[in-house]
Amino acid sequence: MRPYWLALCLSAALLNAHAAERARDIPVPLDGIRGAWNAITDVKAVEVGYQTLISGSGVAAIRTGVTAIWPRGKTSNAPAFGGWFSLNGNGEMTGTTWLEESGLLSGPVLITNTHSVGTVRDSFIKWQVARINKLGEEADEWSLPVVAETWDGFLNDVNGFHVHESDTVAALENARNGPLQEGNVGGGTGMVCYGFKGGTGTSSRKFGRYTVGVLVQCNCGRRAQLQIAGVPIGKEIQDEIPYAKNGAFRDADVGSIIIVVATDAPLLPTQLKRLARRAALGLARTGSISGNGSGDIFIAFSTANPEAGTGKGLINITMIPNDDMNPIFEATVQATE
Repeated sequence: MRPYWLALCLSAALLNAHAAERARDIPVPLDGIRGAWNAITDVKAVEVGYQTLISGSGVAAIRTGVTAIWPRGKTSNAPAFGGWFSLNGNGEMTGTTWLEESGLLSGPVLITNTHSVGTVRDSFIKWQVARINKLGEEADEWSLPVVAETWDGFLNDVNGFHVHESDTVAALENARNGPLQEGNVGGGTGMVCYGFKGGTGTSSRKFGRYTVGVLVQCNCGRRAQLQIAGVPIGKEIQDEIPYAKNGAFRDADVGSIIIVVATDAPLLPTQLKRLARRAALGLARTGSISGNGSGDIFIAFSTANPEAGTGKGLINITMIPNDDMNPIFEATVQATE
């Protein structure tokens, strides 16, 4: 256990940190070599777009949005090898049945609030069909997009259904590579994590010639559980835990977290499923026990093997041997934390 004074120093630093500062700017001593932007977009070709909705106050407050993560960029229709893992299933991620069966992720990963999953899913399909028709290509007769959620009803009028088709389109078309906003953006706008304001976060780690990037929409955990760089910060900051709308303390493990792991390492779907599982270890480093009321669902994809989704004939693919996976596991755990 690190000294009590270190916990207090870190607590004070976090409370006084400027909103634009990130963990290492304070600095918090986190492990690993980060990429240029310390973001999922350090994995070449990955693009991320947000649509953020903030208006009103009180019970009618709107604090929500949509996040879109494109594995190969929004101009590419090429599928990527992928895998997923549910640590605790009190949540939703559509499209995972076919992902499990085929090992292919076609299109973006979209994240929003719990009651907007259907809207975002259908809006993407409509957008995709319109785009393909505009290009003069033949649209598929079916589409099974991946859309995930966490519940933002503590800060957002979740039953007001404020996410519309245009919001999904904006997130899809705003997607870009490069440095990313964090915090109150996209689907993470209305989230609460460990009794503090949660939201959207991202990080990356380098290992050899490859990169792992992670994006999370975090809405999980109780205040007392929170650990930062191994220090039990949450136990030292037990005041001002937010109240729920019914007047009770909101200090139950009833939130969720969606974790998206990207890498440019050539991995097969079975290996990417193993990578998605390692995100659970990064989450555990922050103190989570993945409570019964939490939807902790993770997805991983590789931008390597551009011919992964080729429909006809034999294709050549590359892969990293399983015996060489440990550095990738470590990078995933570090970036997730």
